[in-house]
Amino acid sequence: MIASQPTYLFYDLETTGLNPCFDQVLQFGAIRTDLDLNEIDRHEIKVKLNPDIIPSAHAILTHRIGWQDMQQGMNEYEAIQLIHQHLNHPGTISVGYNTLGFDDEFLRFNFFRNLLPPYTHQYANYCSRMDILPITLIFYLYNQDIIKWPIQDNKVSLKLENLNKYNNFATGMSHDAIVDVEATIALARKLKTNTKMWNYLTDFFDKQTDVMRQEQLSCGLQTTTRTLPQALLTNLKFGQANGYQIPALGLGQHQHYKNQTLWLRLDDDKLQQSSITEFIDTTYVVRKKTAEAPILLPTKDRFMQKLKPERLKTMQGNIKWLNDNQDILTAIQQHYLQETYDIVENIDTDAQLYQLGFPSRQEEALFKKFHQSPHEKKWLIAQQFPNKVRIQHAMRILARNHSEHLPESYQDEFNQQRHANKKDYRSRTKYNMQQAIKDINTLENTNLDNEQAKLLSKYKQEINKLTASTNQ
Repeated sequence: MIASQPTYLFYDLETTGLNPCFDQVLQFGAIRTDLDLNEIDRHEIKVKLNPDIIPSAHAILTHRIGWQDMQQGMNEYEAIQLIHQHLNHPGTISVGYNTLGFDDEFLRFNFFRNLLPPYTHQYANYCSRMDILPITLIFYLYNQDIIKWPIQDNKVSLKLENLNKYNNFATGMSHDAIVDVEATIALARKLKTNTKMWNYLTDFFDKQTDVMRQEQLSCGLQTTTRTLPQALLTNLKFGQANGYQIPALGLGQHQHYKNQTLWLRLDDDKLQQSSITEFIDTTYVVRKKTAEAPILLPTKDRFMQKLKPERLKTMQGNIKWLNDNQDILTAIQQHYLQETYDIVENIDTDAQLYQLGFPSRQEEALFKKFHQSPHEKKWLIAQQFPNKVRIQHAMRILARNHSEHLPESYQDEFNQQRHANKKDYRSRTKYNMQQAIKDINTLENTNLDNEQAKLLSKYKQEINKLTASTNQ
């Protein structure tokens, strides 16, 4: 395929909750721009609530999409196909604010349960991904004059709604998808005025560049068998107390997850309490996925001077200790480079993305045939799927969106299980009516504005109706 002219697709999601396996998209807003951030076109998609999803009370109060509004819009199956097309348009760099921390995984699972390729927007047809939040954090640390920075509770707030408020990036209600997209683009335009810094940071989201820069890092420690690099890891998750940065020693590439490298924190006071057999509670190891946060900076003076003297002293002491105790370092390396995620028993169908593996070419052809066929023929095609999990996906697609084309026995099966307790790949349970009632009771006693109070009251009525009908 001939490379298409690359474009950014800035997007944002509003959802029924925070669980990517079980919650759904309610609102998708996107603006496509050229690489100079000039708008090309925009898209707004509203999605109707699935019959088997209880929206989170907290989500409703945040994005203010009420129960009645959730009954409007496209059904999920058609909406997710359209979103998939937008992200997979050749040459698309999909980007947003914290999209790699939330939205991207959310869409992966929504693609997965709707029988669409979950990963092609990351690499196929010259597509790739980026995230403005990690870039913004680096600008806050090293170029604070670029925008105004909101302070809350004596620390900077990098929430998009606060950045928008302080800098007047976009007008409209926060947590409306298209408003958040407009604010993100306005922020990106400000950051891009420092062209050199913008280009340096956006290149971190190119896999080849990220790998190359890791290979160019200076030596942190030389073992008998290899050179271990040292870097300064930057991520909002490290907290203000650490200046959002930690010095770390590269342990190498993970043996099972080839897109991950492992980094041992070096300013940890507990590290020297480790032994060959006891080190889980005394080591802090970060999993770094290629072309994703945390951003790795070299250990040059202009970066390292951000660390307080006591942290630098701890780091230097730990490096010497690791050099003197390479048998312990080897044990730490071997453990973390081979450590795999736990397999969850009785994981729900919609949560099996990371356990199921990639479909065969035969399955991909059948999925395509399923999508292209009239709704009344989809169930017959689904019977040809060799994997029972995929048949279950097809059943749920039809039950949620076109139940009239699903045999009655399967409609009954779906209805019986739709509000059942289900587990995801981290053993988290699907949001249910019991949790909704608990949240309602808590939130009713908080400081809500008039609109939120009305939204919560209507939500309570609907949850009570569902509870009554379920108990009959």
